[in-house]
Amino acid sequence: MAFADYDLEEKFYDEMFASDGTPREQSQKLSEALAALPREELGKLQEGVYRRFLHEGITFTVLGTKASEQIIPIDCVPRLLTATEWDTIERGLMQRLVALNLFIKDVYNERRCLKNKVVPLDIVMGCPQYRMEMQGVKVPYDVYVSVCGTDIVRTHEGFAVLEDNLRVPSGVSYMLACRNAMKEAFPRVYRAHGVREVAGYTEKLSRVLRSLVPSSQGANMAILTPGYYNSAYYEHAFLAGEMGIDLVEGRDLVVRDAVLYARTTQGLRRIDILYRRIDDDFLDPVCFRHDSVLGAAGMFHAYRAGNLVLANAPGTGVADDKGLYAYVPEIIRYFLGEEPLLPNVETYLCREPMGLAYTLDHLDQLVVKEVGGAGGYGMLVGPHATKVERQEYAKRLRANPTDFIAQPTLPLSRTPCLVDGRFGPRHVDLRPFVLQGRDGPSVVPGAFCRVALRKGSLVVNSSQGGGCKDLWVLGDSRC
Repeated sequence: MAFADYDLEEKFYDEMFASDGTPREQSQKLSEALAALPREELGKLQEGVYRRFLHEGITFTVLGTKASEQIIPIDCVPRLLTATEWDTIERGLMQRLVALNLFIKDVYNERRCLKNKVVPLDIVMGCPQYRMEMQGVKVPYDVYVSVCGTDIVRTHEGFAVLEDNLRVPSGVSYMLACRNAMKEAFPRVYRAHGVREVAGYTEKLSRVLRSLVPSSQGANMAILTPGYYNSAYYEHAFLAGEMGIDLVEGRDLVVRDAVLYARTTQGLRRIDILYRRIDDDFLDPVCFRHDSVLGAAGMFHAYRAGNLVLANAPGTGVADDKGLYAYVPEIIRYFLGEEPLLPNVETYLCREPMGLAYTLDHLDQLVVKEVGGAGGYGMLVGPHATKVERQEYAKRLRANPTDFIAQPTLPLSRTPCLVDGRFGPRHVDLRPFVLQGRDGPSVVPGAFCRVALRKGSLVVNSSQGGGCKDLWVLGDSRC
């Protein structure tokens, strides 16, 4: 039997099987279909989805002493969520983004939440992503964050938010690519599950961004990329192609009379909406990093004058700093008067003496992260680290405690993956994408489902050996 030697461990929630080894109700048809396939057919299924990624050049770039471009690994076994489970995630994410937008607006205007000590002043003002240049700037329809990718994990206790990605969240192209690959490889099983579609994401993204221009009729939009060597360049090119808009680099842009233009073979073309995929620091060498060649001199002036929509707005990183993350539940209560629908993961702030002491005393049990880190870099997974690695990390903590937070090593849920021709459990998380425009937030029913392909690993980042798989949100509300 295909799942006869599948390893269930009681401490991990399994997405497909209950603790007694029987398939969960929503996974019954999928598990039966997979079990009915001969081993060679399973191999062909996995080879088919991999080859689709290979032929389409669905890549990411691993940074190191020498950058290398790689095909992102895809697993052929989809992860399933019921309509009820998805509803919990969707409502929680929309609530969270509304509150974070209100928080960012307040930080750059009245600062009520700082005066009322909802969030410590020094966390905001000391954040490297805080932009004093945004103080008092009028943002179209008060939408600071148009695109948010929030990482969701599940344990036996349910779903929780691991972190918010508000600056330049990536991964949505992998969500769409996984879906296309699985629909082609597993068409009958896909249709039998009544999976909700994600194909309309790029069209929805276009509508959301255009809604931020008072008169979007005839508004020109472009995507700003740092260039070919960026780790997410594939996604930048993919989205530009799907949306039918220009993909531009800083050298393509020029500002004239507080208006942004792209240089084209037909002359200058005005840009009204720029979906930027570079950090604030590099947007405008006049206002931010003076040595940047990735943006355009005068871009922020055009933005401040109201002649350009930037998505996401400069300065939004103040709300996705990992130090600020611990205060999001209070931010929701303060600005919305509601209880958070999705909980945070317990977090210890090393900037606080008690948090630092606890972290140093329990390094072998905790995951420690840099507050401004991303991609799994600079992180310590205590239980998987050596004694020497923990000792070296402790030196960094003592030297700069404000730069770190710590969280329990979570028993992330697991789901079957096809590894070397056999099904084995691997840890997973989700990155759904929340959009917010003039008419409020919305979530496409899908996610970049990341999987830690190394046995026993809890690190799902593609830069650290992780891969991806398709997420099927079932359409039957009875599930």
